[in-house]
Amino acid sequence: MMVEAIKASEPKLKPEAQIDITAPDRGNEFTVIYAVGDIHGRLDLLDEMNSLIAKDIASSGAERPVICYLGDYVDRGPHSAQVLERLSLPFADHVARIFLKGNHEDRMIKFLVDPVSHGASWMNFGGREALESYGVRPPSESEGTSWTDLRHRLDRELPQSHKNFLNNLALSFRWRDFLFVHAGVNPERSLASQTAHDLMWIREPFLSSENDWGFRIVHGHVIVDQPVFRSNRIGIDTGAYASGRLTCLVVGADEERVFEVRRD
Repeated sequence: MMVEAIKASEPKLKPEAQIDITAPDRGNEFTVIYAVGDIHGRLDLLDEMNSLIAKDIASSGAERPVICYLGDYVDRGPHSAQVLERLSLPFADHVARIFLKGNHEDRMIKFLVDPVSHGASWMNFGGREALESYGVRPPSESEGTSWTDLRHRLDRELPQSHKNFLNNLALSFRWRDFLFVHAGVNPERSLASQTAHDLMWIREPFLSSENDWGFRIVHGHVIVDQPVFRSNRIGIDTGAYASGRLTCLVVGADEERVFEVRRD
């Protein structure tokens, strides 16, 4: 089951396009949100987290839950392709899910659209591991690279279901007094005029801002040792690909709690 959310398909949506993330959506029909931090190719942690969330939903008796994945499914970890396969397949539990778009999906899509401009930067950004997960040999630093050829090789290995998944990721999700995005919001813009780049890439001045946006921002993108709780934001990226820790934030009408899965 999917819900209405802002779509971020490429290349139709330009990074500089303004986006009103205060627009009404259907989020208020849900009673509890499970927000999952950056996965980065850690299929083992994703599978364990999905099982833990299922157990929590069953034990808590949560009605109308929704799982919101905050983006960065690919790069750096060993199983980008397998993570996208898992998330793009139908789930048998009938729990609603929302998939946000992270800056690593943004970079991967930009490589597929314009490999010459984005190939080298994606390789330095975790793209090598993503290519290997699809059985595509990444370029050697000692040899010349045909980025167009590399793009064609990856495109041949990408299932259509993965392409559809990437092209239908949302930029944000609203629920009551919470706003879920991958990276944050730009405090120098109104919420009604954020850009896709803001929502997927921003660090400062968002992280140090004390602005009250009328919503508490839940985000990943910036690795922290422990989830960060501030009056205006909650950050839950605990660096799964390197730390072996994947974090989930649970918010309901009268609760805020976190749990994590861990593998060394």
